[in-house]
Amino acid sequence: MFINNFDPVALEIFSLEIRWYSLAYIFGIILGWILAKKLFIQDIEVKNKFDDYLTYLIIGIILGGRLGYIIIYNLSFYINNPSDIFKIWQGGMSFHGGLIGVIFASIFFAKKNNQNPFLYLDIVALVAPVGLFFGRIANFINSELYGTITNVPWAVTFVQVDNLPRHPSQLYEALLEGLFLFLLLIYFKKKFSNKPGVISGLFLIIYSIFRFIVEFYRAPDEQLGYIFLNLTTGQVVSLIFIISGIILFYLKYETHYDK
Repeated sequence: MFINNFDPVALEIFSLEIRWYSLAYIFGIILGWILAKKLFIQDIEVKNKFDDYLTYLIIGIILGGRLGYIIIYNLSFYINNPSDIFKIWQGGMSFHGGLIGVIFASIFFAKKNNQNPFLYLDIVALVAPVGLFFGRIANFINSELYGTITNVPWAVTFVQVDNLPRHPSQLYEALLEGLFLFLLLIYFKKKFSNKPGVISGLFLIIYSIFRFIVEFYRAPDEQLGYIFLNLTTGQVVSLIFIISGIILFYLKYETHYDK
């Protein structure tokens, strides 16, 4: 059994703390940007504007992720403590919220430049698993989003939580939503490279399926618990995104097929 007692602070320079979670965001964005520029962008116009797009993307991730967490996972707390809304360093980011923020940022940027937003969203879908991988590893280091109690041989004891053996659900997500999703999307890219929007649809479907499965091994948010048919908030939101992904995939595949 592994004992997790990692310090969430990676570096401390004078009074400035640099946390693993912040580094995960930085590494994920930088590596995703490099991969996108070197491997995945085929349209010259998109490649020329991608650096400018990155600024919109980061804003969408941060604003969407924070607002998503506040609205979906902890609205009552932030209504009573509005000053805490801006304390991002204390945690509280929603992937689904960040995804919605990315979608809006991409649509705004693409329309501003008279382009198809799916040219950007498909690229983001291809590199997003990189950020997800680093983010889930950071969650593991931070002893957050931990799993349910278990006796499996690979159980992890989170000293900062309760010293009970738990599923390392953060690592399950890192492997499924990070590594495995990345490999699957690269495979599908070869088949649907000329159909903008299809990869985005597949990302929504596959990510949400993985997330839905792992939620069975992940402890629900304390302030919410199980909300519907013994499902967590994450599972309910994932079902919505699965349906959205199926609709998007069908519409984009059929549109390009008819042409």
